[in-house]
Amino acid sequence: MKRKEAEQKAKALVAQMTIEERASQLKYDSPAIKRLGVPAYNWWNEALHGVARAGVATSFPQAIGMAATFDDELIKRVAEVIAEEGRAKYNAYSQEQDRDIYKGLTFWSPNVNIFRDPRWGRGHETYGEDPYLTSRLGVAFVKGLQGEGETLKTAACAKHFAVHSGPEADRHHFDARVNKKDLWETYLPAFEALVKEAEVEAVMGAYNRTNGEPCCGSPTLMKEILREKWGFKGHYVSDCWAIKDFHEHHRVTSTAQESAALALKSGCDLNCGNTYLHILLAHQNGLVTEEEITTAAERLFTTRYLLGLFDGSEYDTIPYEVVESKKHLQVADEVTAKSIVLLKNNGLLPLCKEKIKTIGVVGPNANSRKALIGNYHGTSSQYITLLEGLQREVGDAIRVLYSEGCHLFKDRVEPLAYRQDRLSEAQIVAKHSDVVIVCVGLDETLEGEEGDTGNAYASGDKKDLELPESQKELIEVMAKMGKPVILCLSAGSAIDLQYADMHYDAVLQTWYPGARGGQVIAKALFGEFSPSGKLPITFYRDLSGLPAFEDYNMKGRTYRYMEQEALYPFGYGLTYGKCTLQEASYQNGSVKVVLENKETFAMEEVVQVYIKNLASTFAVPNHSLCGFKRVSLKAKESKEIEVKIDSKAFMVVNEEGAWIQDSKDFELYIGFGQPDKRTQELTKEIGIKIAIQL
Repeated sequence: MKRKEAEQKAKALVAQMTIEERASQLKYDSPAIKRLGVPAYNWWNEALHGVARAGVATSFPQAIGMAATFDDELIKRVAEVIAEEGRAKYNAYSQEQDRDIYKGLTFWSPNVNIFRDPRWGRGHETYGEDPYLTSRLGVAFVKGLQGEGETLKTAACAKHFAVHSGPEADRHHFDARVNKKDLWETYLPAFEALVKEAEVEAVMGAYNRTNGEPCCGSPTLMKEILREKWGFKGHYVSDCWAIKDFHEHHRVTSTAQESAALALKSGCDLNCGNTYLHILLAHQNGLVTEEEITTAAERLFTTRYLLGLFDGSEYDTIPYEVVESKKHLQVADEVTAKSIVLLKNNGLLPLCKEKIKTIGVVGPNANSRKALIGNYHGTSSQYITLLEGLQREVGDAIRVLYSEGCHLFKDRVEPLAYRQDRLSEAQIVAKHSDVVIVCVGLDETLEGEEGDTGNAYASGDKKDLELPESQKELIEVMAKMGKPVILCLSAGSAIDLQYADMHYDAVLQTWYPGARGGQVIAKALFGEFSPSGKLPITFYRDLSGLPAFEDYNMKGRTYRYMEQEALYPFGYGLTYGKCTLQEASYQNGSVKVVLENKETFAMEEVVQVYIKNLASTFAVPNHSLCGFKRVSLKAKESKEIEVKIDSKAFMVVNEEGAWIQDSKDFELYIGFGQPDKRTQELTKEIGIKIAIQL
C-alpha cells in the first residue's frame, strides 16, 4: 500500500471518531473502538537482536556484536528473519485475541545512537562509535524489518533521537549540550540515513534535553530537522515515561497538562507512558487544538494501514513454524561466527584436538546464560554456554575440567565462605589441564539501561574500564600457572585488557553472542573457521585522555578524534591466516581492490576504506571510515571487489553544522584496519594509500 492511500484511509477512519476516541489512540496501549471495528493495539515491541520479551524467538548476537561483522547484507538478513518471526508470532497471537505488550508489529529498534563513551551502559545496544558504520548497518536493519512488500512487514523505529548516550543515572534531567559541528557530523547522520534512505516508519525521542529542549518536545529536533529538513512522514514516539520528565525533572513545564501539550505540539504522536491521559484536559484548557490531536491520530493510523492491520497483508499467512526454525538458527550462527574478534594470538590458536588431552575452562562467564544474551532479548528454547559448546565440540576425545573461578562481581560465590572461595578450584583445574580458557567479562546485570541492571551504583553505566576485582584476580592467578592461557571476553563495551594483552597467549572478544553462541565460539577455538570480526569501537587502554562522561564534545573521543594510542583500535581484528592486498585504484566514486588469500583454507576478511582530508581546517583530526566490504575467499583465491565511496566522504562539516566542500586534496587508505600506527604494529600489515585530487 502506498503511503498516500494509507493516509487517506487513516483520515477517513479518524474523521469518524470523537475527540475522546482520537485522544485515546495516542497512548502506546491503544484501546479498541468497537463501534468502528478498531481492535486494541499495543505499540510497544522490541527487536534489537531478535523478537524480544514475548516468548520464544531466534536469538542473535547483541547489536554491538552484529556491528563487528562489518556486513550490512548479513544484518539485513537478520532483520528479515526478525520480521518474519514477528509476523508469525503476531498472526498466532491475534488468533488468540492476545493483543498484549510486546505482541504487535511496531518494533522499537534499531538503536542508532553513537557509542561515544565506553562507560555508557547501553552502548552494546548500538552499532558502535562510527557514524558511517552505524548508518550503513542501521539502514540495512530497517530495510530488512520493513520489507519490500505491498504492506510493511513490520515497522522499524530509529532511536533515541537525538544526542543520547548517558550517563544513565542523569538521563531524566540531563541536558546534552552539543555544538553544531558535532551534532551534524557525529550525532545525526545515522538518523538522517534511516529517514531518507530506509524510510523508517517511526522515530523515538530520547529522555534527555538537547541544548535545552527535551528531545520528546523539541521543535528544533522534531519539526525543523526531522519533518521539515529531512521530510520524515512516519510517526514519532516518546521514550517510556519521558514526557512526565518535562515537569518532574527537566522543569521546562509545570504540570502534566503542559507537558502533554508541549510534546504534542512539537510533533510527538504517541506516548509511551501515561501523560497523554491529560491531553483532553489540555484541549479543554486551550493548550492544544483538536487539529493537533487529529494529526497525531492520523499518523498513527497511517502506520497501522501500512502494516495491513485493517485490510489484510500478504504476510498474514506466515506460519508459527518459522519461529526459531533451523534456517533462522543457521543465520544466527553465521552472525555469531562473523562477530568474534581475535584480539591477540601468539600462535596458540587454533587449538589442535590431537595435541590436547585436557582443557580447563574457568571463569564466571564460562557457563553463564546471561553472558550469552545481552539486554532486550527474547527467550531461546535452548542455551549453549561456552563450557557446553566446548564439551559438545570435543566429545569424549578430550577431558573438559571446569571451575567458576570467582563470582561475576562479588568477592565470594558462597555467602558463608572465605573471599575468592573458587580460586583454589580454578588453580587445581589449571594444574590438571594442557590449556586453560578463562571466560570473564560482564553481562546485562552490570552494563545496561538505568533501572534494568543490578549495578545500582552506576545505573547501568561503568564507572571505569576495569573488570570487577574478583575477575582481575582470577585472570592474574591463571596467567601465573605456567599453562597456555586464552582469554574469552563476554562484554558489550571496551574493557581494560592491558594485563591479558601482556600475559595471555590469545584473547577473543565474543560480545554477547546469542543464546547458542557457545557452540560457535568453540568451533572458532578449534579452527573450524577463522575469526574475522572487527572492532566497531575503540578499546582504550584506560580512561586517561577521555573527556568527562557528561561532556558531549567529540574532541578526544573515538578513533576519529582521539589523541592517545588505543590498546585495540576501531576496525581491528586478526584472523588465523594471511590475506594480502595486491592492488587498489579509485575512479568515479568507487575503489577497486584485488586481495588474495595466501592460506590453504577458506577465510573471510573485511576490506576497510578510510579517508583523510589533507587541507580543510574543518576535517576530523585523524581519518574517517568511508567504505567497507566483507569478502569471502577460498584457499589461495584472489578476488577483485568494488567499494562505493559516497560523495559526502569528500565533504566536511563547518562550525555552523553545514556540510561543505572545503578541500581538493585527499588520501584514501585501503586495508584490513585503520591506517594508524597501532593497527599496523598489531597486524604487521600496511595497506595501500591513494592520493586524490578533485
